[in-house]
Amino acid sequence: MGYIHCCGGMRETKSFSLFPSDGFVLCDMDILAECPVCGHYVIQLTRIDNTNSLSTIRLTNNKARKFWSRAKSKIMYEHSKYDGCLFTNRGTFYLGYSEFGVKKRCYSNLSNLRLGIS
Repeated sequence: MGYIHCCGGMRETKSFSLFPSDGFVLCDMDILAECPVCGHYVIQLTRIDNTNSLSTIRLTNNKARKFWSRAKSKIMYEHSKYDGCLFTNRGTFYLGYSEFGVKKRCYSNLSNLRLGIS
């Protein structure tokens, strides 16, 4: 899920990766179907070339729709909304004591075992 700056705010978009054309290493396209403020249809194409130079192309309304019809065949995949995010149902906090205030023992750690020592 990408973002496009339109009408003073960052708007969530659909993101696609395209097959890179001549001289480009990476090519991504963000599509804003309708801005909630102005109602424009916006496409932003972001490309990185071999020298790590960044170039962006931004099209709106009719030009964007024509570009979308031509670019559909060049799409590799659509970025998921949860790319790069890993959601777990538990936290990272671990309490080393039991409910009785006694320190928990891990018996898989053999260096902590005190067998025969009183």
